[in-house]
Amino acid sequence: MKYVEEFRDPKAAKALLAAIARVTDQIGATRDHPVRIMEICGGHTHAIFRYGLDKLVHEGIEFIHGPGCPVCVLPMARVDECIEIAERPEVIFTTFGDAMRVPGARGSLLQAKSRGADVRTVYSPLDALELARRNPEREVVFFGLGFETTTPSTALSIQQAAREGLTNFTVFCNHITVPPPLKALLDDPMMQLDGFVGPGHVSMVIGVHPYDFIADDYGKPLVVAGFEPLDLLQSVLMVLEQIRDGRAEIENQYARVVPEHGNPVSLAAIADVYEPRPSFEWRGLGEIDASGLRIRDRYLAYDAETKFGIGYAAAGGRTPVAEPEGCSCGAVMTGRMKPTACAQFGRGCTPDTPLGALMVSSEGACAAYWTYGGARLMEPAE
Repeated sequence: MKYVEEFRDPKAAKALLAAIARVTDQIGATRDHPVRIMEICGGHTHAIFRYGLDKLVHEGIEFIHGPGCPVCVLPMARVDECIEIAERPEVIFTTFGDAMRVPGARGSLLQAKSRGADVRTVYSPLDALELARRNPEREVVFFGLGFETTTPSTALSIQQAAREGLTNFTVFCNHITVPPPLKALLDDPMMQLDGFVGPGHVSMVIGVHPYDFIADDYGKPLVVAGFEPLDLLQSVLMVLEQIRDGRAEIENQYARVVPEHGNPVSLAAIADVYEPRPSFEWRGLGEIDASGLRIRDRYLAYDAETKFGIGYAAAGGRTPVAEPEGCSCGAVMTGRMKPTACAQFGRGCTPDTPLGALMVSSEGACAAYWTYGGARLMEPAE
């Protein structure tokens, strides 16, 4: 298939749904005892609700929404550290737009901008590099945020800054990696998961083998999936067939985009610029070993955390910030709770007045329920 319309074909979707129902019955899954499949990526969560796949599949399938949204897993302390940098008079702080409204204890970057901080939305770290060239008297900081998908572009920008000898460009590095939090979830005895739909965009960079431990060590199937409705339905079917057959393998449904061993140019740039942090804090999951990246010593001049002495580079260490009272982002993000079970959903927390990142982010589960699920018309939990 070559065109988007082919991945949304109703006839093909009906055939896949019939096959899913047949295999689900063969497994013996029911509404009361469902197969629990975690879609790791927030883009998959939104696709599931946008196309109503949660309502179309067999009632014996339950989708569990995972932590696959870098904005959603950003802890409040890191937002506060962004604001601390941005409020310095010499700084132009640059960020992708989806991070502007994420709340920290000191408000959001958008609110910091309203108070006078020079915060600017960019579409690429290359935009931040250009600002640095045009404003040699200012410190230009790029908010490096994202999973392996966006990490290469930041790495390439740092390499370019080094080639040019720019001294007023730094990156506040919050790049994180997908496999370690999946291991943390699988090690949690409270998590009951039968299989995974793996993130397509991340896998485009890293390939499929970083997930091998899920099958080898935990006996769970994972299928890397695309983002169209037929992609997701086929991936769910592939997971179910593995469960039915007693197999646990890493399969690649998104082979038209995802190479088995990833993108060598991107991986080389990441390896040159970054190294694993000893640990990194995730919203809802706490500190996870080797789950974040930091800038290597050879590029330390481009590390905002070191230059400004904040966060993990602060002399006195950093202090985590507790979630707002009543906010259940952590429970939703780790699959323990559906958004509508949060007492704040639709009351204290709406897109206009968000308490947590999951209602703000374009890939957040709460935003998906609000936008596509009709959940904004439902009575929130008492």
